[in-house]
Amino acid sequence: TTHYQSPLCSRYASDAMQRLFSQDHRSHIWRRLWVELARAQSELGLPVSVAQVAELEDHIEDIDYDLVCCKEAELRHDVMAHIHTYGACCPDACGIIHLGATSCYVTDNSDLIIYREALLHLRDALRRVMGNLAAFADRYKALPTLGYTHGQPAQLVTVGKRVCLYLQDFESDVRELDHL
Repeated sequence: TTHYQSPLCSRYASDAMQRLFSQDHRSHIWRRLWVELARAQSELGLPVSVAQVAELEDHIEDIDYDLVCCKEAELRHDVMAHIHTYGACCPDACGIIHLGATSCYVTDNSDLIIYREALLHLRDALRRVMGNLAAFADRYKALPTLGYTHGQPAQLVTVGKRVCLYLQDFESDVRELDHL
């Protein structure tokens, strides 16, 4: 390939995480943010009509990536390229897309949304792992195994107890994710 690819993504990222961090997902979030901005402006009495908000809503999914690429080459600005592309399929709402906002409105907020979605995905996956480990710990709660301390053999423990120690760490991780 002629474009940079991260081995971290190709080797280690799940399909779900790759989708969450994809440009397509980010582009759809930008459009949802623009709809919510227009809706709030309309509700506050700014010159944004309900019909314009509805037009934006109706075209959230209609992203012409070829036009985005052309506009990006012309304008040299990713957000502006998307604004012009969105405006092309929403002629009545074209003038109010991104009204009063900076580029950071969509870029920063979409990043926060994506991070939250990713953390929720991780939390759900961790809870599934914990469920499997809890069942494993229960199944082997009486099976003795050699314990270790500081990398040295120690007294006997059970496999179930050792797995419960891993579960305790994961529970702490889940609490941290919930807090975050």
